[in-house]
Amino acid sequence: MLRVPVLSPDGTPLMPTKASRVRRWISDGKAVGKFNDLGQFYVQLLVKSSDSKTQPISCGIDPGKLFSGIGVQSAKSTLFTAHLELPFKKVRERMDNRRMMRRGRRGRRINRKLPFHLRAHRQKRFSNRKQSKLPPSIKANRQLELRVIQELCKVFPITDIYFEYVKADVDLTSGRKGAKSGKGFSAVMVGQKWMLKQLEKLGNVHTIYGWQTSNLRKHLRLDKSKNKSKQTASSHAVDGVTLACYQFLEYKAHCSGNNHGHIWQGNVTITACQFMVIKRPPISRRQLHLMLPGKGGKRRKYGGTVTRHNIRKGDFVKAIKAGKVFYGWCSGDTAKHVSVSNFDWKRLGQFTASKVVLLQRSTGLICKQEADFVGATVC
Repeated sequence: MLRVPVLSPDGTPLMPTKASRVRRWISDGKAVGKFNDLGQFYVQLLVKSSDSKTQPISCGIDPGKLFSGIGVQSAKSTLFTAHLELPFKKVRERMDNRRMMRRGRRGRRINRKLPFHLRAHRQKRFSNRKQSKLPPSIKANRQLELRVIQELCKVFPITDIYFEYVKADVDLTSGRKGAKSGKGFSAVMVGQKWMLKQLEKLGNVHTIYGWQTSNLRKHLRLDKSKNKSKQTASSHAVDGVTLACYQFLEYKAHCSGNNHGHIWQGNVTITACQFMVIKRPPISRRQLHLMLPGKGGKRRKYGGTVTRHNIRKGDFVKAIKAGKVFYGWCSGDTAKHVSVSNFDWKRLGQFTASKVVLLQRSTGLICKQEADFVGATVC
């Protein structure tokens, strides 16, 4: 049974409840329905709750290079699952372009007719970078995961966070014998410690290794898809739910008579729940200087979020054309029209600006709810 998040009058997360009870509260004027930045529906009570006690709720994070999975679980039901499409490739492409343009500027600045010691070379900086900052592409991945967790902590009383910690020797797994150790150079492994520090501000953080996640997933009899790019709960969200179940299950040693070994102890119920696909809107940053200058030295407008019709790129809108209603995100504009795109950023059409209605301002996320679930099991 699907559960709806509940907030107290002062905004404190309470235990989720049944949809039928939420409808009764709203009809009686005891609560009001709202949506968060993930497009997730929740209710906020207008009267004081009769019971503000909460039960343990855990959140599992399965980080990746291109995709990540998130699951929120209580002892009796699965509350939320999500499949994140990470911006790794897009950020890396933009960093490559920036590096290429920077090197071109440096090359044009140097007068090669002068002797080498008189040329305007930049000073050497390869040995004075002491700060341990993350690469932009990896930091963008971790920040998207962190943003989703922060939004979930606002509507669920999450007490514990389970993070899958990746630890592998890249050279050994690739079969490169005799090469120097490649530990810590995987795109998934870089930034894990930074992520754990950020998560510690939200709750108790636990690290689980991949082989431990696999063992518990098999015990829970949950199927996992081999196609990691597939926008289903069985690709990555299933591991997020599995990680969250560590709050309620424990692998303990047992001995009875002549039998001894290890068994899973505890109780947890995995149920159908809300599943969402989340990613960043692929909006280009504003550029004053284009990579290829236009003819005649005229600079055309490129990038940015501002349009001429009081609607910004990334805003969720409703558009009407030939009697048909379209829902999507603003992706561009012309002098008289607004471009509206779907979740995959494929243009639905160009609509007259007067027939486009703003529904929600851009939150920096685009979310799509899917009719999918991990699978119901009781352990």
